[in-house]
Amino acid sequence: MDGKIKKELLAIVGDGRFRDQQEDLLSYSYDAFTVESVPDLVLLPVSATEISEILKIASKYRIPVTPRGAGSSICGAPVPVKGGIVLSMTMMNRILETNTPDRYCIVQPGVINGDLQTELAKTGFFYPPDPGSMGFSTIGGNVAQNAGGPRCLKYGVTSDYVLGMEVVLASGDIIRFGSRNVKDVTGYRLFGLFCGSEGTLGVVTEITLKVIPQPAAYRTVLAVFNDLDDSAATVADIIGSGILPAALELLDKVLINAVEDANNIGLPRAAEGLLLIEVDGSEEQVEKELALIIEKTENNNAVDIQEARTPEERDKLWQARRSLYPSMARIKPNCIVEDATVPASKVPAMIRGIRSIVNKHELLVGISAHAGDGNMHPLISCDMRDLDEMERVEKAIEEIFTLAMSYNGTLSGEHGIGIAKRKYLPMSIDEPTLKFMHTLKHAVDPYGILNPGKAI
Repeated sequence: MDGKIKKELLAIVGDGRFRDQQEDLLSYSYDAFTVESVPDLVLLPVSATEISEILKIASKYRIPVTPRGAGSSICGAPVPVKGGIVLSMTMMNRILETNTPDRYCIVQPGVINGDLQTELAKTGFFYPPDPGSMGFSTIGGNVAQNAGGPRCLKYGVTSDYVLGMEVVLASGDIIRFGSRNVKDVTGYRLFGLFCGSEGTLGVVTEITLKVIPQPAAYRTVLAVFNDLDDSAATVADIIGSGILPAALELLDKVLINAVEDANNIGLPRAAEGLLLIEVDGSEEQVEKELALIIEKTENNNAVDIQEARTPEERDKLWQARRSLYPSMARIKPNCIVEDATVPASKVPAMIRGIRSIVNKHELLVGISAHAGDGNMHPLISCDMRDLDEMERVEKAIEEIFTLAMSYNGTLSGEHGIGIAKRKYLPMSIDEPTLKFMHTLKHAVDPYGILNPGKAI
C-alpha cells in the first residue's frame, strides 16, 4: 500500500490503532477455516465517524476493506483474500444501553456475546442467540453471519432479535434504520438485508437488539442410545409431536469419544449417540414437557436418561456440547465444520447419508446437529498437507450438500457462506436470484471494496 495512503489512514486512527508490522498482519490473516491471506494494513476504529473517513479513502483508491470481529468464523468470512485493510471492530465494544422495561439493548459490534448475556442476566433478561463461540464471538460477527446456536430451535436466530442498526456504507455515508420498538413497519426492513451479509454491504457500527425475560425454570436431560438411528428417530418423534424444546442437540460416537479424550466429562464412551435436550418455561410447563420427552426417548430405545438436577450438572452437560470443535481439532492439524440443514423430518435419513458418505471416503468425521431444526454439523478432522485426504474431503462435502439439496435443504443454517461455500451456491440459489443479489451489492458498493470474494 502506498505510503501516502497509509499516512492519510494513520491521521484518522493514530499510532495506537494502526498496525502494519508483519507479525501484526499475520494475526489477522485467518479464521477457523483453511484459507489464509495477509492484509496490507489493520485499523482499529472506535467510532462510525472514523469508519466513514476510512471508507471514503478506501473508495477513492479502490482498496479492499474486510470488517472483522473476533475472527471465530469457520467459513473464511473475515479473511482478507484481496489484501487491503482489515477493519478490526474489537475496540468498539461498549454496551451503550440496556432497557429491560422496553425490552431492548443497544450495543457496539465488538461486544462479546457472552459478556452481553452476563450483563443481561443481572436484570433477569437474556438475548437468545447463543452460538457455540458465544464466549468469544462478537455481536457484530454474529450479525454478519446471522448466527444461531442451540437455543435457536425455540427462540430463533440473530435476525429475529435485531430491531435496528447504524451502518457505514462504502461511500462513507452513515445510515440508520429500524428503531427501539418491537413493532415497526416503517420503510424497508433493511436490517434483514444486512444480517448474514458478511460485511459485503456495509460496516455495522451499532445494533439495537430485542431482549426477553429469562424463563422461570429449566430442565436438561441427556439421553443415551446404542443405535444412532434411534437417537435420530427420537428427534423426529419429539418435533413431530408438537413439543418445542429450547434445545435438542445430537452427538455421535466419534464426538462422544473426542470430547471425553479432551475433557473427561464422564460421557458414556460405548454409546452410539447422545441427545442433549433442554426445555424451559414455567415450572408446570417444563415438568409436563419433560415427562413427554422422556416417554419419547424410552419409546425409541434410550438405554439411559440422565437429568441435570443442579445448575452445575446442567453446565457440565452443556460443556460437552460447546467443546466439540476444540475436541475434534486436537486430533489432526485441521478441522472443517459444515452446517447443511434439512427439514427436521429428514434428520434420520440425513445422518445415515452423511455417515455413508464419510465412510466411503475413509474420513474421520464426527456428526453433531442442532437436530430439532435439522441443522447438521459434520466435523471433519483432516490434515491440509495430505493432498489425497483433502481431495476426499472436498468430494465428501460436495456429496453432503447434494444430499441436503435432495431433501429440500440448504447449504448453511448459521455459519454463512464466506469463501468455503461460494462454489456451491448454484445448488441452492438460481441464476436470476444470484443476479439480483449482485445488483444489490453493486448498488451499495459499486467498486466492490467491501469484503470482496465472500458470500455471493
